[in-house]
Amino acid sequence: MSSHDITSILKAFEETHVSDTGVSFAGKSLKLNSEEDAKQVTNEIEKCSNLQYLNLEGNTLGVGASKEIAKSLEKHPEFRRALWKDMFTGRMKTEIPIALQYLGDSLVTAGARLTELDLSDNAFGPVGVEGLASLLRSSSCYALEELRLNNNGLGITGGKLLASALTDCYKYSKEQGKCLALKVFIAGRNRLENEGAKVLAEVFKLLGTLEEITMPQNGIYHLGISALSEAFSVNRNLQIINLNDNTIGAKGAKAIASAIGNNQNLKEINLGDCLLKTRGALLLSDALKDSHKDLEEINFGFNEITKQGGLELLNAIANKSKLKKLILDGNKFGDDGKELIKKKLGEIGKLNVLGSLDEDESEDSNEEDDEEETDKSEHDSENDETVDEETKDESHDQDVIEVPSPTKLHLSIKEFIETPSASNFLAMGPNRTEAILEEAKKYEDNSIEEYVRIMMKVSALSNNTRPEVAKISTECAEKLYKNLFIWAQKTDKLSIVNNSILVNLGIIKSEDKSYKFTWNQDGCLNMLKSIVNQNYIPASTKDTLRVFMKREVENNKDHLVVKKDILSTLS
Repeated sequence: MSSHDITSILKAFEETHVSDTGVSFAGKSLKLNSEEDAKQVTNEIEKCSNLQYLNLEGNTLGVGASKEIAKSLEKHPEFRRALWKDMFTGRMKTEIPIALQYLGDSLVTAGARLTELDLSDNAFGPVGVEGLASLLRSSSCYALEELRLNNNGLGITGGKLLASALTDCYKYSKEQGKCLALKVFIAGRNRLENEGAKVLAEVFKLLGTLEEITMPQNGIYHLGISALSEAFSVNRNLQIINLNDNTIGAKGAKAIASAIGNNQNLKEINLGDCLLKTRGALLLSDALKDSHKDLEEINFGFNEITKQGGLELLNAIANKSKLKKLILDGNKFGDDGKELIKKKLGEIGKLNVLGSLDEDESEDSNEEDDEEETDKSEHDSENDETVDEETKDESHDQDVIEVPSPTKLHLSIKEFIETPSASNFLAMGPNRTEAILEEAKKYEDNSIEEYVRIMMKVSALSNNTRPEVAKISTECAEKLYKNLFIWAQKTDKLSIVNNSILVNLGIIKSEDKSYKFTWNQDGCLNMLKSIVNQNYIPASTKDTLRVFMKREVENNKDHLVVKKDILSTLS
């Protein structure tokens, strides 16, 4: 046989890919409670001589069924991919850790070496991480490459438990001669916030092997973003960064811009809905301008970026020959700015990569005055007891809604609150919005329930048949919502506010059994629908609303159409 033939054969072997074999019950909607219920799964496992994966997505497993399936897995040391997303629907949180413990222990017994673990869409919270932690610390995860924990309700506590388990896995695997080399980490919609982001960033720095970090909708502000940015710079082969719907702002953008110089293999950067504003866009554009030639997708949508920031970004992508997708909708380019952006993209031969420019707003002439964001967790800063003057100035510039000194109204604010009719709303005169906001703010520190009630009385008018009433009340209610969430994040009262909103929308019952609301619930829900995707609505609030609206829709509660609309908007 000639050397040419041998070379050809070797090349053919290299290019040959043998598909994984395994068992899939994905989407079967099976309710597996007992050991007997699990037989239909275990029978298929026993028939599979080379069980590379087990996909149980879209079913629900109880403790008994998990125990039985675990027994079958003990016989398969070749097992590599645990595809177990959305498999605990309707289960008690106390059941899930036990079920995970059985499944995890079986893999250790089998001597399996996982490369992929997907437990996404299982709302097990911090309690569930306790069951997961023993598996992550075991030898079965020493070769783990992909960890997917999207939408698990981890919270800060769960994030810390997860970080601790991964740190131990790294240390133990290192002692065995080969370090954990995780490539993909996905943990979106988990309310990790700054503290969770910080501890996970330390793990990422330890690893140094990550190719994808996806952590959208986690309520992370610039302190957490800065910690993650340090981790980005250590993971030099990073190809995907997705921090969508966190509050990055200019400070976070600066940290990311400083870090990604080490990430020249980046293919996708998703910073949509992160309140970058123009200053953040300029910082990132500068960082990308002369480098990152492999970029394929950039998402800077819904960031309140003005024309200046948009055009500078286009200058930065002019040399990106591999770019396939550019998302810039939902910014503040204005009509003239949108035309300039399209023209510029045409000039550099990239008009085809641009998505729509829908939901764009008019350019705000003083937008640059309020660029700097305030971190909602001041206790994370170096000065726990006091907020420095610079931070006070920044929060004043961006977040505080100024209320002018009240002028004499045609109708008093108290009269409107007592009888919140459309006529009384109009009768308050042209300074009604300022007066209502000033009155509501009196209750911020001593009775947030009263603030929310005022907000609901105004919101109830948002679908009034009189266009003037609907327009003005909608604008007023939006200011009330925005101010409320800014205050709640600064004072760490977000959970209280979320609960109060749900009570006053009639979604959950008040602890006060005698409490009844008298306003138009449909108007309040329509108001919520119109603002639920605004940047000032925290990710944890969106997650909370998503859970409860889904429950309302599934149970065919009142006002079903608008609740479906809200759920669709949040999805």
